Amino acid sequence: MNSVFPAPSLRTANHPPVRSGRVGVLIVNLGSPDAPDVPSVKRFLGEFLSDKRVIEIPAFLWQPILKLLILNLRPRTTAQNYAKVWTPEGSPITAITRAQATALQGAFGPDVIVDWAMRYGTRSIPEQLKALMDQGCDRILLAPMYPQYSAATNATVVDAANAAIADWRWQPALRTLPPYYDNPDHIDALSDSVRAAVAALDFVPQLIVTSFHGMPQRTLDRGDPYFCQCQKTGRLLQDALMRDGLTTPVKVTFQSRFGRAEWLKPYTDATLESLADQGIHRIAVVCPGFAADCLETLEEVAMEGRETFLEHGGTHFAYLPCLNAGDTGVAMLKTLLARELAGWV
Repeated sequence: MNSVFPAPSLRTANHPPVRSGRVGVLIVNLGSPDAPDVPSVKRFLGEFLSDKRVIEIPAFLWQPILKLLILNLRPRTTAQNYAKVWTPEGSPITAITRAQATALQGAFGPDVIVDWAMRYGTRSIPEQLKALMDQGCDRILLAPMYPQYSAATNATVVDAANAAIADWRWQPALRTLPPYYDNPDHIDALSDSVRAAVAALDFVPQLIVTSFHGMPQRTLDRGDPYFCQCQKTGRLLQDALMRDGLTTPVKVTFQSRFGRAEWLKPYTDATLESLADQGIHRIAVVCPGFAADCLETLEEVAMEGRETFLEHGGTHFAYLPCLNAGDTGVAMLKTLLARELAGWV
């Protein structure tokens, strides 16, 4: 399958060798600062919060606020939060995304190269697309690691990929992994992971709280399907758990709101504050909108969320990890990616 094009008999004497015939898979997650320090966080936030898909405010209004206020105030606190979850391998989201790609390498045959990139920060989409092309991948499956579709996540990955190849003379054929929020393989993987984690607890949860990353309410009003897809994931997860004998109710909530605008509700933090008043003192929390644990799951939910719940009358709190690079999650990704590679592999 791997070849050099043009063939020697057709190539002019000075034509450079060009590899082709391979297939690339590029799994993409959001990204991370290079280190848990203020300069690194400031650079990362500056790029992330300048994306017009993420902040849908005209640049002439937003950029002064970002540069004069947010990037002078927020990086210190954010760097402190990153330091709480940093690992010897770096940021959790970086280490896990790398491990996912490593686990998938070779899963689709010798002529399929699996690589990974981040939308923001180091190891960018343009760099890794170029690396795949240099290895002979003239067909590339772009795989955003976001189960539920949003313009602020999936769409900006596609934007970055298209912008990267816009001026290339030889562009690869691109496919994109669709959102998999209701895919039976994804729901089964979530259910298996949640059941195993709950079975290992030393208490019986009265409620499973699913915490999805929040989005401004206006994104739903403008037609973004994210809210509805999160709700469907929660509903299907509840059905799958009940089918397999776990009858604990599941509640959908949304975390990480920012600014004064209304965001998708119910809010995770407000929910955690109110549950004890409803007689719910034992909960497990899972984040099915994240393919890999990260700052938002490990610090905001597992740490801050625990503190909030216990301070407001809760007695037992457990955070259940994301699918990450465990056997269940990797098997699910392999199935989803193999389906999208059909006809190429």
